[in-house]
Amino acid sequence: MTVAAKICGLTDAAAVAAAVENGAAYVGFVFYGPSPRNISPEKAAALTASVPNSVQKVGLFVDPSDDLIRQVLAALPLDLIQLHGSEPPERVRDIKKTFGLPVMKAIKIDSAASIADASPYEGVADMLLFDAKEPKTMKNALPGGNGLTFDWTLLADAKIKSRWMLAGGLNAENIAEAVRISGAHIVDTSSGVEIEPGRKDPAAIKTFLMATQAIETQKQVET
Repeated sequence: MTVAAKICGLTDAAAVAAAVENGAAYVGFVFYGPSPRNISPEKAAALTASVPNSVQKVGLFVDPSDDLIRQVLAALPLDLIQLHGSEPPERVRDIKKTFGLPVMKAIKIDSAASIADASPYEGVADMLLFDAKEPKTMKNALPGGNGLTFDWTLLADAKIKSRWMLAGGLNAENIAEAVRISGAHIVDTSSGVEIEPGRKDPAAIKTFLMATQAIETQKQVET
């Protein structure tokens, strides 16, 4: 099994370089003002100028207007639009049609029942991303990147027809177990490779990516 990895919430050149040089399949940039990882389209364009075409550039948006998406795309080409808000399937479909790009929709998980929230997006979104749902009691909670995990066994037997990505509190220490339990083939981390919110640690990025590659090697050896 090959495990691909996305490093999200990148804000500086050293972190982008660490992601690319150590084998990230996706690099993610946040275009959401309240997030400490928010970045301007112009800065994101500068950071992605040297990213090879083999690495997919992802823009994360939260209930965005068409104008915001248009502003970002005018500055840099994205390979994938990630929607991390409360966008209904109709909005996902509309964004795909308007901008001609694949869309990944985040689904917040806190129970077995919340897995069913993915169903209306299957056949609409090109990919799904399963993330931990922030508790109502959590202060200053963000739509994502809160460093929270969820019960990965909820995905183990779920009949998900779409391609999907696992997120939520993933780091080098727990990634092997998360993949083993959930069956994920693609994983996403942000807070798990940070010194503080919005400030990535290049060494932690390298360690995380090495850990995902070790899972791949182990699976290949076992087969």
